[in-house]
Amino acid sequence: MEAFLATFAVVFLAEMGDKTQLLVMAFAAKFRWQQVLVGMTAGIFVVHALAAGVGSLVHSLINPQLMEFIAALLFLGFGVWTLRGGDEEEEESAGKRFGPVLTVMLTFIVGEMGDKTQFAAMTMAATLGAWLPVLLGAVSSMVLADGLGLVAGTFLQRHLQPARMRLLSGGIFLGFGAVGLIHAAWQFFCR
Repeated sequence: MEAFLATFAVVFLAEMGDKTQLLVMAFAAKFRWQQVLVGMTAGIFVVHALAAGVGSLVHSLINPQLMEFIAALLFLGFGVWTLRGGDEEEEESAGKRFGPVLTVMLTFIVGEMGDKTQFAAMTMAATLGAWLPVLLGAVSSMVLADGLGLVAGTFLQRHLQPARMRLLSGGIFLGFGAVGLIHAAWQFFCR
């Protein structure tokens, strides 16, 4: 129980105000909240299962700079896609082709791979030697923290005009994409 509570507290605090919490708000403008919740939870589970189960091995196999670069490109792509808008038929077609749950899940996997919450879960698993409690603590705290973002995004979607919500969510994606690219380039050229 101590491993669960310690991991829950550490990961919850690390996730507050994090990019994926804000991305959930953006996804709430594009998809139904139930789809975002399922995709978000699945992505969180995959990332933290890897973190808790594989620990430091994941860090040695996946270059964090490469993951940050890929995530930044995806965020920029989602930003352009969101700002571009389009008519209802085009939106439905894109939803059928890619699926909102899979889109959210893959964004979470890429966005959280190498993130501070994943490293926190890896460290907790390595330190405490308790894979399952660490996994459960990390996943439940992430779902709670990002669920708060989902509630806020759903509220904003209902109270903002669609054009303003699209600008807000597109701006969030583009902002994180730009910051991610700058950080990845800085890490690459300064090492």
